This record gives sequence, C-alpha cells and structure tokens, in this order.
Amino acid sequence: MPPSKPRYAVPLHIDPRYSARVRSRSLAALARRVLAAEDVEAGSLLSIVVTDDATVRGLNKRFLGIDEPADVLSFGLDTKARFVTPDTAERQLGEVVISLPAARRQAREAGHPLDDEVAHLLVHGTLHILGYDHQRPAQERRMRSREDELLRRSAH
Repeated sequence: MPPSKPRYAVPLHIDPRYSARVRSRSLAALARRVLAAEDVEAGSLLSIVVTDDATVRGLNKRFLGIDEPADVLSFGLDTKARFVTPDTAERQLGEVVISLPAARRQAREAGHPLDDEVAHLLVHGTLHILGYDHQRPAQERRMRSREDELLRRSAH
C-alpha cells in the first residue's frame, strides 16, 4: 500500500540564513496538528515563512499599513466565496510569516528555548488565520487559552 497523502499541505519557506536553526519538520507537524484540532477541511494548505525583521516589517507596512516591526504576521487567503476549481485544488488558508530574530529576542527575554517561541508564534498566527482574534478582552482570553491548549498538546 503506498504511503497516504498528508491530510494538510504545509509548505515552508525558510530564509537560508536560518535553515540550520529552524526545525522545519517539527513546524510543519505542529501546523498540521493545529489544523486538525481546529477541524479544518482536509486538503487545506497553510504556508509558513521564516524570515528576518526587515522582511516582516516591510510586509507589515505594505499590507497592513503599519510601519513597525512584528514577530509574526498572518495573511488569510481563504474567503467565504467559493470559486469553481478543480476537485484536486487545495483550499488555501493563508500564510504565517515569522521573524526569527524577533523570536530569538523574545525567547531570550522569556528564558525559554527558541523552538518554544517559534512554536508559539506559529500557533498564534495560524489561529488568526482561522478566525481567532485578541482585540477585546474576551477574545484575547479565548485565543490565549486555545494557544496554551494546542501548545500543551504538541509537547506530548
């Protein structure tokens, strides 16, 4: 029996300067676990980009109109409107863009491993794409609670 196709497509684009520091298989596996835990439609695609501060700041300015650095950005691509597509087409959820230098600084400040910080940023960004937000206190509590739950699950 041939190996089964992964339930979710999770392409990673890692800046070559950081490829030795990023555990790409672990990130892709974490993203798949989050999508499964959130009951996302099988066959969906979520892209992950790991890059530098300048790139993230440029994206923040260009697409969100905010000329400030960020640790993670989420760009949702899926819309409620359905277009006529081949049955084999993947549902594109969006892209999570992580600044590895920002993650490194935050991990150092918090006193935990870089991998833990990158995992947190990935979960946070993915939840944004899936509709979570933290603009109001109740939303923030819900999102933080879900992040904590998903990160605890991934630790086991």
